[in-house]
This record gives sequence, C-alpha cells and structure tokens, in this order.
Amino acid sequence: MSIAIAQVKDYLLGLQDSICASLAQLDSGQTFREDSWQRPGGGGGRSRVLEDGAVIEKGGVNFSHVFGDGLPASATAHRPELAGRQYQAMGVSLVIHPRNPYVPTSHANVRFFIAEKPGSEPIWWFGGGFDLTPYYGFEEDAVHWHRTAQAACEPFGADTYPRLKKWCDDYFYLKHRNEPRGIGGLFFDDLNEGGFERCFALMRSVGDHYIPAYAPIVAKRKDTPSGERERDFQLYRRGRYVEFNLVFDRGTLFGLQTGGRTESILMSLPPLVKWRYDWHPQAGSAEARLYDIFLKPRDWAKG
Repeated sequence: MSIAIAQVKDYLLGLQDSICASLAQLDSGQTFREDSWQRPGGGGGRSRVLEDGAVIEKGGVNFSHVFGDGLPASATAHRPELAGRQYQAMGVSLVIHPRNPYVPTSHANVRFFIAEKPGSEPIWWFGGGFDLTPYYGFEEDAVHWHRTAQAACEPFGADTYPRLKKWCDDYFYLKHRNEPRGIGGLFFDDLNEGGFERCFALMRSVGDHYIPAYAPIVAKRKDTPSGERERDFQLYRRGRYVEFNLVFDRGTLFGLQTGGRTESILMSLPPLVKWRYDWHPQAGSAEARLYDIFLKPRDWAKG
C-alpha cells in the first residue's frame, strides 16, 4: 500500500494548494499564513490560516498526516479490530467563516485512514464531504450547492448522492437543539467498498467540487449590504457551529484524542460568536426564514 498512500498524500497536498489559491483570489489576493508542525507521537502537518480579510473573517485549510504504533483505547472502543495496529491518518480539512452575514460558512474535509499489522490485511477507508451553513438563506444558492454535490457523485451511481446527502443531514445535526447545522451537502466515512481506486476517485471528486460549489456563492453575496442586525444574528448562529464542533465532530475528537496540534484542530472555530438565553426570531422575519425554510430537510437538487 506504500505507493497508494503516497498518491493520496500527493493529491491532498495539491488540493490544499488549489483551494487556498482560489480562496485568496476571492478575497482580493489575501494570503494565508502557513505553519508547518510536527506531532510528538509521529507525523505532522501544514496549517494555513487567513484572518481579517475583506471577505474571509477567518478561514483555515489544514493538511495533516499523523501516524503511530497504536490508537488510544477511546479510538478503538467501537473498532476493536484496530487495536495493536500501526496507523496512518491523513487529510485536508477546512472551514471558512465569511465576514458578510449573507455569505454562508462552509466546511469541507477529505481523509484517508489505514491501520496495518504484520501478517494481516490492512484495514483502510476514506471519508469526507462538504456542507454549507447559511445565516440568511437563498434558494438559488442552496440549489447550486446541492447540484454541484450531485455532480460530484454522478460517476459513482445514481444512489450515491441521495445516500451521501442523507448521511450529511443525519451527521450534521445538533441533537440537543433538535435542528440541523445548515443545509447539508455530502458526508461519508469508513468507505472501502468497491476497492481502493473507486473509493479514492470518489474522495477526489468530492474534494475537487468544493470550490465550484462555494466560490460562486461567495462572489454573488460578498458585497450585499448588511448592518448590525444581520451581524448580530450571524454571531448568534455561529454558536451552533461551535457547539457541533466541540460536542459531536469526529475529526475534532480524533485529533484531540490522538495528540494532534490543538491550534490546528480548533482553527475551525469562528473569531467572534455569541449566545443568548432562550432567544427566538420574530415570526415572519428574515431570521425566522432560516428556520422555517432552510433548516428543514429538502431535496435541494430538484430545485
């Protein structure tokens, strides 16, 4: 598997480069700050962060490749077959928090995991996806986002998009709030059916479709006039993002459990956020529209 692992790593490094270049162009040529880091337990990564841009208030695009002789018990509790194996995990993970409340927050992640032991077949899988979290929703943006997601899945069978969309809807759900984080997109994990090449191709397709899905929405909404009301609602809704990432997100928990770089793991959090006690939007308001229309399950790809 050594050649295959090298191919995955080369792709992920190139993906980080291309996404950063596209996002920097959207933000009038702003540049990402880069930190390369090493993990005491093995491996490291390359973190890139853009802060205080004209369009991106805070955005991070991380590459990591970590490895070790054994996973902690907390990571093998539900997968005992992984115990005692050497492992490698690599991926690109990104979160973009825009400045303008009319531009949605977006998240994408593609990753590969392999665990090996002498005399045994390797255990490997791919995971990934992308999802969108609007503050003020636009139906045409939601349709574009999901049709691009559908296009990413098209070469892999008619059932792939509906399955990965539902998986995303189910995963990015705040159980304690009884609401989705946003309008979803794609999500998959533990994917190894169909062989390595097919799974790798699906991961690449998802990674390659993120910018075509997100960039047109950013370009269309970044100059929309907004004021204190919209900003206040954006900061309030960002609280939901923080809650999900710290309570439920598998990548965040895996990174912290395996001794990853804390600054890189938590770069997904927004720079400013607020919570209110038992707040509800006024009926019929633009803020209520997010709850009434966009935070409901819907087949957006159908328009």
